[in-house]
Amino acid sequence: MVKAAAVVPAAGSGSRMGAQIPKQYLLLAGIPLLGHTLKVLEASPVIQDIVVVTGPGEEEYCRENIVKGLGITKIKAIVSGGKERQDSVYSGILALSPVPDLVVIHDGARPLLNPAGLLAVVEAAARYGAATLAVPAKDTVKLADEDELVARTLPRGRLWLTQTPQAFRRDLLLRAHRAAREANYLGTDDAGLVERLGFPVKLVRGSYRNIKVTTPEDLIIAQALLAHPTPLAPGPAGKY
Repeated sequence: MVKAAAVVPAAGSGSRMGAQIPKQYLLLAGIPLLGHTLKVLEASPVIQDIVVVTGPGEEEYCRENIVKGLGITKIKAIVSGGKERQDSVYSGILALSPVPDLVVIHDGARPLLNPAGLLAVVEAAARYGAATLAVPAKDTVKLADEDELVARTLPRGRLWLTQTPQAFRRDLLLRAHRAAREANYLGTDDAGLVERLGFPVKLVRGSYRNIKVTTPEDLIIAQALLAHPTPLAPGPAGKY
């Protein structure tokens, strides 16, 4: 079976959540959001090592209250994040052990990852070099101009909403991050940094349940989804 290491960026302040603590430590069914993410990675046979990237000064809290509390054994390191998510991911990549050759990036605030999706994106990265979970857009998407007037309606049939995990060959991911740092370029996800090099990224159909908790409404939705699990029927290769 293909093997990968995982970097979990969990250094955000969670300002849009409006909570007194960073969102990744908010409880979902009695477990911090970050804990749900780490449990999925811990249980996956494709994940060999995990590096968690926390906010500055949160390393010991994460280690004692989440990693040890949940019995997570695959942790290679817990490191401090940077100003931007991109900086945090780069720090996490540098903290990984030399093997394996594939690296998975998964948000610490995306707690409902399905193990089948994790396996599918890693297998796609092993084949294509770069892959991301994504779901087809359900809403019509408008491109706005500077005055927030509609400039164009984008073709919904070709639009996908990207998620994490995203997976990459380690050398490609490092090259993409270093090129972005040299150019002072700030992307919105790691796949975008790889695309910037002209390298194709494989879309792997994910699940609409794999939400990122960013606002209080998201936490309510995550609680409802966790309380009502939906069995996923087998689908075509690379889909679930």
